[in-house]
Amino acid sequence: MTKAKRKRLIYNLITFALVIGAFLILQNMIATKLISRSLKGQLVPICSWIVMAVSLNLVIGFSGELSLGHAGFMSIGAYTGAIVSGWLLAAFDMQDATLRLVLAIVAGGILAGIFGVLIGIPVLRLRGDYLAIVTLAFGEIIRNLVNVLYVGTADGKLRFSFLNKNLPENVTMLVDGAKGAVKIKPISTFTVGFVLIMITLIVVLNLVNSRAGRAIQATRDNRIAAESMGVSVTRYKMMAFVTAAVLAGMAGALYGLNSSTVVPTQFTFNQSINVLVFVVLGGLGNVLGSIISATFLTVLPEVLREFADYRMLVYAVVLILVMIFTNNPTTRAIANRLFAPVKNLFHGKHKEPVGGGDAK
Repeated sequence: MTKAKRKRLIYNLITFALVIGAFLILQNMIATKLISRSLKGQLVPICSWIVMAVSLNLVIGFSGELSLGHAGFMSIGAYTGAIVSGWLLAAFDMQDATLRLVLAIVAGGILAGIFGVLIGIPVLRLRGDYLAIVTLAFGEIIRNLVNVLYVGTADGKLRFSFLNKNLPENVTMLVDGAKGAVKIKPISTFTVGFVLIMITLIVVLNLVNSRAGRAIQATRDNRIAAESMGVSVTRYKMMAFVTAAVLAGMAGALYGLNSSTVVPTQFTFNQSINVLVFVVLGGLGNVLGSIISATFLTVLPEVLREFADYRMLVYAVVLILVMIFTNNPTTRAIANRLFAPVKNLFHGKHKEPVGGGDAK
C-alpha cells in the first residue's frame, strides 16, 4: 500500500470512528437521561446540517464550483418528504413510521436530484461563476413557488394547485401555500439521521477516492490540463453536483419531518450561506472538518441562549476568530507543532535524509 493510500485509509477510518463514537456516546446519554432536553432536540437538525455540509463540500471543495442555492435542494426534500409521508398515511394507512420516513427521504433525494440534473445540464457546460448565479436564483424561485403551492390528498390521490386553493372540499391539506407544509407527523429519529450521515460518508468518501473522484479534482485543479487528458469536465462536475443535490434533498426530508410545520422562510438564501460557512470553516475538501464545524456551529447558538442579547454577537466573533486562526500562517504553524506528536503517531516519524539533501 502506498503512503498516499495509507493516509487516505487512516483519514477515512478516523472520520467513521468519530461519527460512530459520538453516536454511541449520545445514545448512552439518552438512555441514562444525562442529555439536556435542548441538546436532544438538536440531534436530528445536527444530522441534517452535517449531511448538507458534507454534500456542499463535494461541490465546492472537490469539484471547485460555487453553489449558493443548496437550501433550495433542501426545501425540495423537506416538502417532498412531508407530502409523501402525509399521503402514505392518509391513502394507505401506513402506520410504520420508520418505513414512511425512509420512503420520504428516498423520494426527497430523487426529486432534488432531478432538479440538480435540470440545472446542471445547461450551467455546468459554461466556464466562470454561472453556477453560483443560477443556484442563487434557483433557491429564490423554489422558495417563491412553494409560497403558492397547495397540495392535499383525497380519495387516495394527491391533488395539486398553484396560485389558488382550488381543491375538493373533502381534501386533507398537506401543503397550504404560504403557511407551508402543515399537520406533519414528526417521525424523524436520531438513529435514522446517523444512518443518513453514514450513507453520505460512504458515498462521498468512496467517490472522491475513486477514479471518478480523481477526475473531479483534476477538473478543479486545472480544467485545460484535464480536458487535454481526455477527461469529460461536464460529466464529472455533473456527477458531483447531482450527488450533492440528492444528499441535500435527503437531508431536507429528514429535517422537515422533525417538526409539525415546514415554512418557506426556513430555506432562505441565509441558510445557503450558513451551510457555506460550515464548509469554509471546516476546510475545503475536508469532510471531517465539515462534520465538526456543522456540529459546533449548530450547537453554539443554543449554548449561548442564556445570553440572548449578545449570543449572535458572540457567534459572529467566534466565526471571525476561527477564520483568522485557520488562515493565519503563524497560528497554523503553532497548531501543526502542537499536533505533531499525533500526526507522527498515525503517519510514522519522518526521517531527515543524511546531509540535509533530498532523499533519492
